[in-house]
Amino acid sequence: MQFSFKNFLPHILVLVGFVVISLAYFSPVLQGKQIKQSDIMHYIGMAQQQKDFKAATGEETYWTNSAFGGMPTYQLGARYPHNYVKKLDSVLRFLPRPADYLFVYFLGFYVLLLVLKVDFKLAALGALAFGFSTYLIIILGVGHNSKAHAIAYMSLVLAGIVLTFRQKYIFGFLLTAIALALEIGANHFQMTYYLMLLVLVLGVCYLIDAFKKQMLPHFFKSVGMMVVALVLAIGLNATNILATQEYVKESTRGKSELTINPDGSPKEANSGLSREYITQYSYGKMETFNLYVPRLYGGGNREDVGKDSEIYKFFRNLGATPAQARQESENAPTYWGDQPIVEAPAYVGAVVIFLFVFALFLVRGRLKWWLVGGTILSLLLSYGKNLGFLTDFFIDYVPLYNKFRAVSSIQVILELCIPVLAIFGLARLFNDFDKEERKLKALKISLVIAGGLALLFLVFKGSFDFVGSNDGYYRQLYGDYGEGYIDALRDDRRGFFTQDILRTLILVLLSAGTIFMFLKKKLSETLVVIIFAGLILFDLVGVDRRYVNTENFISAVKVNKPYQANAADKEIMQDKGHFRVLDVSSEGQSLPARAAYFHNSLSGYHAAKLKRFDELFDFHIARNNMNVLNMLNTKYIIAEEEGQIFPFVNEDANGNAWFISELEKKQTANEEIKALDSLQTAIKAVTTVSNLSSQRFVVDSLANITLTKHQPNYLEYKSTNNNNGFAIFSEMYYGSGWQATIDGNEVPIQRVNYALRGLEVPAGEHEIIFKFEPQVVQTGSMISLGSSIVFGLLLVGGFWFGLRQRKD
Repeated sequence: MQFSFKNFLPHILVLVGFVVISLAYFSPVLQGKQIKQSDIMHYIGMAQQQKDFKAATGEETYWTNSAFGGMPTYQLGARYPHNYVKKLDSVLRFLPRPADYLFVYFLGFYVLLLVLKVDFKLAALGALAFGFSTYLIIILGVGHNSKAHAIAYMSLVLAGIVLTFRQKYIFGFLLTAIALALEIGANHFQMTYYLMLLVLVLGVCYLIDAFKKQMLPHFFKSVGMMVVALVLAIGLNATNILATQEYVKESTRGKSELTINPDGSPKEANSGLSREYITQYSYGKMETFNLYVPRLYGGGNREDVGKDSEIYKFFRNLGATPAQARQESENAPTYWGDQPIVEAPAYVGAVVIFLFVFALFLVRGRLKWWLVGGTILSLLLSYGKNLGFLTDFFIDYVPLYNKFRAVSSIQVILELCIPVLAIFGLARLFNDFDKEERKLKALKISLVIAGGLALLFLVFKGSFDFVGSNDGYYRQLYGDYGEGYIDALRDDRRGFFTQDILRTLILVLLSAGTIFMFLKKKLSETLVVIIFAGLILFDLVGVDRRYVNTENFISAVKVNKPYQANAADKEIMQDKGHFRVLDVSSEGQSLPARAAYFHNSLSGYHAAKLKRFDELFDFHIARNNMNVLNMLNTKYIIAEEEGQIFPFVNEDANGNAWFISELEKKQTANEEIKALDSLQTAIKAVTTVSNLSSQRFVVDSLANITLTKHQPNYLEYKSTNNNNGFAIFSEMYYGSGWQATIDGNEVPIQRVNYALRGLEVPAGEHEIIFKFEPQVVQTGSMISLGSSIVFGLLLVGGFWFGLRQRKD
């Protein structure tokens, strides 16, 4: 077969269609607007200092002082040399955000279905079903961009693996390598980890099939090539992976030395996150049916129930103005499941679920069992603490599983598997592999299961109480009117329940009717695809628009500069010194990364901050231990009184560095952190570092250390002391990357006071310099460069060999 424009024209048209649909859904981007994403607001606050540094110097800093007392920027969008995967990613995501992610959703899924030998029309239909899955749209609305990024490339990785297993070794290897590189480069290792679990299920299915067909040599050859592709993909992302591996040990995902909690109770032994934190967002077993009926459990924590709602009537009857009642009805907490926060239901679609059930009775072989196996595993693990024995097994025995939180997010796997099998159901409907009688029987059974389930919910509606786990809060919030508010809320939840079940039932009947008409030769294959495209778009987009729509977009200026300096900020910014700020105002609590946008802050918003700072915060900062705030050089505390925000000046802050008169050795981390309860940090320090011992020092009135120059990754001091001494620096300790010199000679940095840096300083006048020059970045960059060269040669050679084979 020769390459020709005619062969590629359908695919080009499909891709153009994906561009148009992506831009149409997020149409405000064409007006220069951007979506307001809460998580991106936090990210902008956290990353502002490194952005300003890059603008001023043209250099990248891998350390920021703007949040949590100081931390590496490895997980804050740091840019590394020779990261050519990022450049390729930018080419693929050429549309304005977030339309770019939606386009890559479509693109990756389309390629996967083409590799699985599905007709391009059905592949395009499947791409729409996957891309508009409600969860995938919702994460774009709230700003989980890296998660969306990783999910978008999952399909491409699977496409490469399937190609390799199908003995398309060259192109399978190349696609697997580049897709894995893009997947890893998205930098959301939790999603990549979940993809690995799905790949393992796929591998088991292919292994069983290879054993039955006596093709084990081919299986292991394919696996070998994929291992090489994985190694190459890791090499292309070496800097990011090495930096993350280094950082995770020091972050909240790493193992703690503490064995107690702040209240003194024993701490759960765990090398990762706590069991409670991991399973905080556990999917309810009955919530499973949210995949099929969107607002079975009320939808999200904030739903617009409309003017005809009981909530609206309730507030109007209390005397509220129409505007006040409307405001309440626009933000009704209709979700009544057990999860703390749910932005929207993880809705896969009534039409897609029906086609999935239909496919269960038509599709056979390893593909079916892979997709069904992945769906079941994903669903069971999403239950978290609601299926404790399985979750506990994975936390305790499956490597790395305890590094990730929000177990419900593993449902991204079933959200990929279900539409693949659903489209294969249509493919089996259209081909001649099965007799019409078998197809008709599958249709009847599917209709009974899907339609019968919806009817059962209607019949037994009275058995649901529509009471949410957070309702007690609203009873208390509305005082004497609380019970009436909850009664109105329950009525609205009951209404949503009924409306969406009827909606689902109608969509199922229309879907079944379309297939029936095709089997009776009343509709053509093309017309069936068009009808299902309309049904899927109506179904999924209709639900998506409830949660992410044009109202989520604002001017680009407000997105890029989400925070405005208040009077307290302006007053603090007049002080050009180097110090830290703690924001305890209501604004600071609701916008935790806000202070980081303007100041060197002790607050911030990140899923993986430094563990020692996190523990220091829980033990002391959250309890307003001024000695600890002083040692962190917290010069200003943004406070609030009677609605007025003002900066409290802490005159007792220890400053940037100081000499101590006593260093006390503690035996355990528990003793060290507890000692800070009453430690006079200006004159004394504690440590558990093995090469230090308890010592006393002479500190006269002339001994001092002055900070003379400061940048995020560079600190310069002048010290004067008539005696040998020990200096404490109000900077967060991080064992890898920071280097200290005294008069140009490198000296070891000691960890003291659980989280700070300390140095032994000889008598006399000295220049002390701290530089953050992480070796991991230099090493990783060289590996990335070498891997890029190797991959480039393999890519050219692979295409040359493939073209030569085709010519022969």
